[in-house]
Amino acid sequence: MRRIELKGGRRLERADLNLSGTLPAEVVASAEKIVDAVRERGDAAVREFCLRFDGACPASFRVPDELVRGALDAVPPAFLDALRRAQRQISDFHEREREQSWFTTRADGTLLGVKVTPVASAAVYVPGGRAQYPSTVLMDTIPAKVAGVERVVMVTPPQADGTLSAYTLAAAALAGVDEVYAVGGAQAIAAVAYGTESIPAVEKIVGPGNAYVAAAKRHVSGDVGIDMVAGPSEVCVLADGGADPAVVAADLMAQAEHDPLASCYLVTCDAALAERVEAAIETLVSQSPREEVTRASLDGRGVIVVAPGLDAAVDAINVIAPEHLELHCDDALALLGRVRNAGAIFVGPWSSEPLGDYVAGPNHTLPTSGTARWANPLGVYDFQKRSSVICYTPEGLLADAPATQTIAQAEGLWAHALSVGLRRRVAEGGGFDVADVRRVAWPEDLPAPAAVPLGVERGQSPFHAEG
Repeated sequence: MRRIELKGGRRLERADLNLSGTLPAEVVASAEKIVDAVRERGDAAVREFCLRFDGACPASFRVPDELVRGALDAVPPAFLDALRRAQRQISDFHEREREQSWFTTRADGTLLGVKVTPVASAAVYVPGGRAQYPSTVLMDTIPAKVAGVERVVMVTPPQADGTLSAYTLAAAALAGVDEVYAVGGAQAIAAVAYGTESIPAVEKIVGPGNAYVAAAKRHVSGDVGIDMVAGPSEVCVLADGGADPAVVAADLMAQAEHDPLASCYLVTCDAALAERVEAAIETLVSQSPREEVTRASLDGRGVIVVAPGLDAAVDAINVIAPEHLELHCDDALALLGRVRNAGAIFVGPWSSEPLGDYVAGPNHTLPTSGTARWANPLGVYDFQKRSSVICYTPEGLLADAPATQTIAQAEGLWAHALSVGLRRRVAEGGGFDVADVRRVAWPEDLPAPAAVPLGVERGQSPFHAEG
């Protein structure tokens, strides 16, 4: 793991992390071509790309409902019990996020409010490449169902032998997925964004995926809603000298084993702990069945930040803005208020990040690549939209019309002022002649605004040429 020493008042900067922050140009170009082809040629293009990239394509993209339901009988009872426990706790957490419409009235009778409405349909993308993710099915479907989405579909790639994991299908059955399609990659994103002959379009797409999936989501964004453009997984562990190095090592490895591009950060004020953690990694990683992926991540994207004190350590965390943050130190709860940027925060030595991945309840679809500086975990709010409600009475109109007309006049928008002015005349009991309403819009002249000098350099503008 690469080491960064913060000495002499040096602060960690985003540039120190060597993150590109963008998807590779060749991936973006390829994903956009796939999306455009599916938009133009529908099922035929989807089938072509499935055969090319997944090595298998079912005769029908739609997985029969009886196969989905039957998966509940095809998985071990212990797994089904674990899945049901996760479902209960994820549902309980997300039920608390549900927003309700609200309205308020002013003294003059004007009614204002917000009408909350679920999106009509949503697609959940579930990866199926290096591993199976039944947990993602629950995490992305349950908040949609809690929000009241009527149609929730799942898209996931088949394996090269033409099969789907019974674990994934059982999670879909338990979570209440309405339709399952055995399609993955950028072609799946295009299919649910624009619709094909056999895959109806949706209004929102959520869920993690590889770089091609992320690039495809970005390409279709605006035509449909998306949750985020997710990058590889990340963890940051803040550990003090009292932390168990083997436990910290295991926590770093838990993210590293996801993807060779996963980023793992250890932030500590104790250089000796960092040495012990690296030694523990060497002991543990050789025993992992995913040793190759884990080593690739830790060697290529692992970073140890040694800070001179706790203030500098917390500052470094806020710069990293990790997807997952573990506060593995004494009095960890006291640090919670100082953490500004993190997707999910695991407080104290007992709060293993995999608990959040599977059963704790909060969502594990989280902002990555530093986007926790402004973005949120997936939640019920991602599947609800808000409509402002504005209902004026004549009295309310008369109260607000003068200010509205004045601001409209300052912006030079005459018809804006006229729209209010005509109503104002009627509410005041007067009339107007549509052939001459200049003063209805702007009853009084507004002086031109004074110019505020900025001391700028003068250049030649193509629109305001001088001379």
